[in-house]
Amino acid sequence: MKAGRKKWIWIAGWALLPFAGISQNSAMAPAVHEFSVQQALDYAQKNNVQVKNALLNVQVQAQTNREITGSAYPQISGSGSMTYNYKLPVSLVPAEFFGGPPGTFEKIAFGVKWGSTVGLSLSQLLFDGQVFVGLKARNTVLDFQQKNAEVTEESIRANIYKIYYQLVVSRTQIDLLDANLALLEKLSHDTKIMYDNGFAEKLDLDKLSVKVANLHTEKINTQNLVANGYLGLKVLMGMPIKDSLVLTDTLNDEQIKSGILEASAFDYHQRKDYQYTELGIKLNEFDIRRYQMAKLPTLSLNGYYNKNAQRNKFDFFGKGDWFDISAFTLNLNIPIFHGFTNNARIAKAKLALQQSLNQQEALKINIDNEIQTATNNFNSAISNLDYQKKNMGLAEAIYQQTKKKFEAGIGSQIEINQAQTDMQAAQTNYINSLYNAVIAKIDFLKATGKL
Repeated sequence: MKAGRKKWIWIAGWALLPFAGISQNSAMAPAVHEFSVQQALDYAQKNNVQVKNALLNVQVQAQTNREITGSAYPQISGSGSMTYNYKLPVSLVPAEFFGGPPGTFEKIAFGVKWGSTVGLSLSQLLFDGQVFVGLKARNTVLDFQQKNAEVTEESIRANIYKIYYQLVVSRTQIDLLDANLALLEKLSHDTKIMYDNGFAEKLDLDKLSVKVANLHTEKINTQNLVANGYLGLKVLMGMPIKDSLVLTDTLNDEQIKSGILEASAFDYHQRKDYQYTELGIKLNEFDIRRYQMAKLPTLSLNGYYNKNAQRNKFDFFGKGDWFDISAFTLNLNIPIFHGFTNNARIAKAKLALQQSLNQQEALKINIDNEIQTATNNFNSAISNLDYQKKNMGLAEAIYQQTKKKFEAGIGSQIEINQAQTDMQAAQTNYINSLYNAVIAKIDFLKATGKL
């Protein structure tokens, strides 16, 4: 098998194989899944770890938005305290207040043994520019996380499409290997009869045996790579390795050619990664506004209402007075000078915005390049696919004619060996072109935002 057609199955099978142990530890009984490509995509959307975590980030952001919203609501809390004065504070009081001699003092303890306070406190933010900007940015931040999840999902979808259809194409490859084995074994059998009757040499028989052995080896290696490709696809989908996976879709030349989309009507907003950068730019703009609003005064209202009681004995639930204590405070905080900190933050936010704008322009150039490259590759792949299919048919016809001449005794062993070699090379080239066409179409659809 050529390196070109091994590429994606090799990557899927071997590069992802170390992670297979994660699923192998599952205690669930093995299941059999018969999936079309759409069913494989739906399964991955629910079970792929990257997609699941990206969707969880959306939920995390939703809760963060609730937290931001909560900061604008009234903050109410209750409190309670109880004090036992083990030793009351002592004060010196002039004795003459109590009829004593002038210049002397009496030691008197003031207070009661028990004290208790219960109450409610209220805090309401009336104006804070940074908080208000945060409230306005909530939906944008949530959309930003949602778009990130979509970008992640699209990347996973592209890989699943490629590996799924390459595994489907591998059926054709194995069928061709089986057909070649059958032809070689039949030819080897016929040559053995001719050798037994003195019409062929032992060397001719040995050459055919070597070709049969080599073809068996190629089939074993191909089957191993395909098996590893299934493992890689399961890992991408988030499927337990011990489960069985059967691919139900088929693929032919016409399916690859159908649905060719024109890129002339393309708009950058069709690309999810471009939408993602736009949301990032909006967030940069919110950052600038947030730091600008930090220069404005903040206004808040605070208040409390408490009940206070004092007793010489622990008897707060019986008779006795509870005294009301209440106050409201309006707080105005006016920023005057903070060492140019806010100015530096605003400048940094503007630079970050410019970086995002530069990245968006670079992304446009990259998208244009991807579309043009994908278009060129797709057109080339389709042309090559048609050419290799015709060439494979011609090579098979030549082999059949050469085989008939050999069986009639008017052809040589060298000719039939060469014809068989040419036919196998043509089949290999066709499989490679089929692989390349699948990849080219998926890359084209992804580049134009239509995957």
